[in-house]
Amino acid sequence: MSSEDLENYETEAELALYREYRDVVGLFRYVVETERRFYLCNKVDLQVRSVGADIYFEVTMADAWVWDVYRSARLVRNVRVVTFKDVNIEELDHDDAMPDIRQLRGGR
Repeated sequence: MSSEDLENYETEAELALYREYRDVVGLFRYVVETERRFYLCNKVDLQVRSVGADIYFEVTMADAWVWDVYRSARLVRNVRVVTFKDVNIEELDHDDAMPDIRQLRGGR
């Protein structure tokens, strides 16, 4: 497999993922963004935890869809994320639910 074939495969996979996102976004109420993943979900709970001087975030989500091109099953019943990094949670306004694909790919 050439590097061009691999690049074409990745491009097609990302385009298919974006199309899937476009098809399912209307089913969800929240967007949750962590340093590693982008989620759509219908229920989200954020808890700030501390251990000594360290603070971390525990995010639990229900009925979630995961933006991950390498996952075969993106619909997940329950998700739990523990992170020391920022967490962004937004309630969707379905008129503005279609972000630019470059935003979802980290600006590439």
